[in-house]
Amino acid sequence: MSKHGKNYENASRKIEADKFYSPREALELVKEMKFAKFDETVEVHVRTSLDPRQADQQIRDVVVLPKGLGKTVRVLVFAQGEAAAAARAAGADFVAETDDDIARIQGGFTDFDVAVGTTDMMGKVGRLGRVLGPRNLMPNPKAGTVVQPGDIAQAIEAAKAGRVEFRLDKTANIHVPLGKISFSAEDLYVNLAALMTALRKARPSGAKGLFVRKVTIASTMGPGVKVDVNAAVSMESEAA
Repeated sequence: MSKHGKNYENASRKIEADKFYSPREALELVKEMKFAKFDETVEVHVRTSLDPRQADQQIRDVVVLPKGLGKTVRVLVFAQGEAAAAARAAGADFVAETDDDIARIQGGFTDFDVAVGTTDMMGKVGRLGRVLGPRNLMPNPKAGTVVQPGDIAQAIEAAKAGRVEFRLDKTANIHVPLGKISFSAEDLYVNLAALMTALRKARPSGAKGLFVRKVTIASTMGPGVKVDVNAAVSMESEAA
């Protein structure tokens, strides 16, 4: 007996089992199969040939999706003095400037989607590893979320515009949101192209051969659609 409901099963019947779709076809099909009553997130799942246990086969990078994510991104900024004022002016939702602010987060306040910190604040932010680390909210230079005080406005703008971090998980997969199912297929395609371009550039030194083995696109509730790997990895971002 299937563990999925009738709507899922009906949607699955629209997929040709042995077909690997072009990126555009896959996105159009995912949209066509929509059945949930809410605006689902469309995600891409990338299976790699990397070994997550090897230091030279890690991937952790960021991409700014040109068409955004279709949601309001709440940004918390760790900054002080002029940088804190600049962060507020740039639209930061929360600014953690004082020891009381740090203590509030230490106490469990994590009502934000992205945390950005200035370099001079990272000594204090380091105390918050136990709270922010498990939630993937810890500012990180590699992810572009630890910046010089003078660069704080640009970092906030990028976070709100659709900046997404992607990283290799313990099972050698990468999972990245592309936007909402209400987006046009073209907008989702533009975001996917930006991601695939960023993924190629982030190829680790220890990668052997074609390190992308499988690409699948799915909405929150819908079945996965297999994408032709060669077509996916050769996608070119307009911003490339």
